[in-house]
Amino acid sequence: MHIFAISGLHIALIAGILVALLRVVQVPRIWCGWGIIPLIWFYTAATGWQPSAIRSTVMMTIIIGGWALKRPSDLVNSLAAAAFVILLWDPQQVFGASFQLSFFVVLSIALLVPPFEAARDRLLKTDPLLPADLEPPWRRCSKTPLRWLTTSLAVSLAAWLGSLPLTAYYFHLASPVTLPANLCIVPLSTLALAANLGSLICGFWLPWVAELFNHSGWLWMRWMVNASNWATLFPGTYWYVQGPSVLGISAYYLALIGALLSRLLPAKQRGWILAGAAGLLGFYFWHREAARPPVSLTVIPVNGGMATYFHAQAKRDSWLMDCGVTNSVEFITKPFLRARGINRLPNLILTHGDLRHIGGAGLVAEMFRAHHILVSPVRFRSPTYRQLTQEFAQVPEWVQRVSSDDRIGSWTVLHPAPDDRFSQADDSTLVLSNSIHGSRVLLLSDLGRAGQNALVERSPDLRADIVVTGLPTQGEPLGETLLDAIQPSLIVVADSEFPASERAGAKLKERLAQRNTPVIYTRSAGAATIEFHKSGWKARAMNGVQFTAGSPAPKPDATPARTESEVAEADSLR
Repeated sequence: MHIFAISGLHIALIAGILVALLRVVQVPRIWCGWGIIPLIWFYTAATGWQPSAIRSTVMMTIIIGGWALKRPSDLVNSLAAAAFVILLWDPQQVFGASFQLSFFVVLSIALLVPPFEAARDRLLKTDPLLPADLEPPWRRCSKTPLRWLTTSLAVSLAAWLGSLPLTAYYFHLASPVTLPANLCIVPLSTLALAANLGSLICGFWLPWVAELFNHSGWLWMRWMVNASNWATLFPGTYWYVQGPSVLGISAYYLALIGALLSRLLPAKQRGWILAGAAGLLGFYFWHREAARPPVSLTVIPVNGGMATYFHAQAKRDSWLMDCGVTNSVEFITKPFLRARGINRLPNLILTHGDLRHIGGAGLVAEMFRAHHILVSPVRFRSPTYRQLTQEFAQVPEWVQRVSSDDRIGSWTVLHPAPDDRFSQADDSTLVLSNSIHGSRVLLLSDLGRAGQNALVERSPDLRADIVVTGLPTQGEPLGETLLDAIQPSLIVVADSEFPASERAGAKLKERLAQRNTPVIYTRSAGAATIEFHKSGWKARAMNGVQFTAGSPAPKPDATPARTESEVAEADSLR
């Protein structure tokens, strides 16, 4: 969709169209420059002074000004001058994704396209002593189309290489389909812009021609959309990746620039530069492998529910437990999984029939092509849950029912048993346990009071270092008997701001505070991630709170909490 936005590409194409039109009617270069520069600035103003359009207009002004004055043109110099002017006006632009992508892409085109074209010319070079009339007809006919095709492919490849690490960093996306797709979409966008420009010129004095231009522009844009959608239908055309570190991005660009600059140096120095570039590239891949995240568990509050993602060293053992409703999937769960580079889920676990926990499971299963869907053996009364499980059951061996003593990778299911029958759905939620590098973890979801009692009776040893729980519909989580059996070192309570019933109450907080155990409430702390190392575990929340194995509980504030009326009175006095 970037091709439809007001971007630098539009400015460059419009400037190119205007130059071509004026040169066809033999307008001198100096007058072309004086006419085109105000027009592209008018276009930038008319489209709302978009930052990307301003950057491109500044650069095109420098390039067209030099061309009109018949000065030698150099894309790198023009790019540096445009960057200097923009950063002089607003230095904070250097930290923006749009600025970085724009200038690195253009810089890559300026540095990479000439050697690509030189290699192309060497491959297509014919015998210089052979007259053109004696060349085979197919060679003469294919020379111009082949040159255009290879030049377009070189520009597309250069832009893709220049934007690859930044696209992975900001959008967690790698799309090699860009290379062939640009060969079709960019020419279509040029035709669409030309049609729109023709409509603008003819709109006041020849309305019926302007209408034909409008229909033509709409046709090209429809073809662009269809071509984009068609290009993504093939497997492996794009995938989501985990963003590289700043150190990795720096090493990538240093290696790329070093390899390009080596062609300008003597042969003796060229070898050292190439060796350094190869070393930097090797460091980039080594750092990427070394920076792989450890085994971790992330608890995400999702508007009254919770989603839990377990990242294992072996991808087949990773899973997502619950996901939230459809809106939560679109705005929370999906972006999180894509930022982790998840293209396919090995396992999707649905703990129970609560809509706030599993309402968007169908969307997750479709988008991330879940390999297995694991559900409780209990038949819940929720219509949404029943409909989802029926749809999933249509695919053979997709749905698997797990109960106590079953295994999900390295995790053990503790509850419920196949013959359990509880009046509340929360009492039949799946409970999982695991020992990771010597640290035991217990996941309770929204387990209610009756389910807690059954779990204590069924499992003689429930001790765990970390326990994660939601809020059951009735009663409180983590009853005293269950807490005595677990004896946790860290408690994570997945509560939410909305609805109000999903907020941890003052009574629960006071009771847990008496245990002198660190507690993370996701309503105030945000999502919490627990990383497991051989030396122990480390938990951190989005608000910056961190706990490690053996950390003491935070000391309660000596000042008594004020009521809402006291806070309002203090604010009014202030």
